Amino acid sequence: MKEIILDTLLDTIKLLPFLFIAFLIIEYIEHKLTDKNKKVITKSKKYGPVLGSILGVIPQCGFSALATNLYITRIITLGTLFSVYLSTSDEMLPILISEKVDISIIIKILLIKMLFGMFYGIVIDIVIRKNKIKRKEENYEICDDEHCHCEKGIIIPSLKHTLNITLYIFIITFILNTIFYYIGEDYLSKLFLKNTIYGPFITSLIGLIPNCGASVIITELYINNTISYASLIGGLLTGSGSALLILFKQNKNIKENIFITSLLYLLGAFSGLIIEIIYLII
Repeated sequence: MKEIILDTLLDTIKLLPFLFIAFLIIEYIEHKLTDKNKKVITKSKKYGPVLGSILGVIPQCGFSALATNLYITRIITLGTLFSVYLSTSDEMLPILISEKVDISIIIKILLIKMLFGMFYGIVIDIVIRKNKIKRKEENYEICDDEHCHCEKGIIIPSLKHTLNITLYIFIITFILNTIFYYIGEDYLSKLFLKNTIYGPFITSLIGLIPNCGASVIITELYINNTISYASLIGGLLTGSGSALLILFKQNKNIKENIFITSLLYLLGAFSGLIIEIIYLII
């Protein structure tokens, strides 16, 4: 057990400087683009899914939560909401950067998520052209809800994000190291159905957990070669941070919330399945 704890500590500490730099860059981008994002994404509902998928790639503080509120108030369409959910990178990007994953792989993941988000968002808006739910009061105070302390500049939020994600990484790495030590990676790979077409159905379910820990788990499993690339994509597509919590909290239409969550899972699992089949054929 001491060996496991020591390995976990060392693995986590090595990531600290890279995580902080990554979040510092993200916070800087967020402060520069937040107001512009709101204006751009609400300007045209027709092109909402295209803009939403592009802006959603940027792992901003509460951007998927912001999109949720914009949808609830009917400022953006359902397709735009899904484009943001599916393209949002959440904590995946800083972890991949801190783990020094090849930049081409990172870009490929981001592009795949963006294209899936764009495609599904456009299709959803074509199929569902009219929303019958009544408008509600607009609310843009997402930063307050997320406790990001945006008014304090970029250093404090970056430190807070770094400490929060470090805690998640430590806990998850400890669990993974324990499992790897006592059970072995081969058994864990079988548990997540790594070499089968069913893997994305498992990871897409994990991605629905309304917490950044979900994307941490999925990304760490991929880095440790426990899940396939297709399963990674499936899980990351459904991971939208705390957005689903906000959706169920603020949107009183429970049936609609369940529909959105169910469709998000199906799109993530189906997309992962498609990628898995392509890899098997190739």
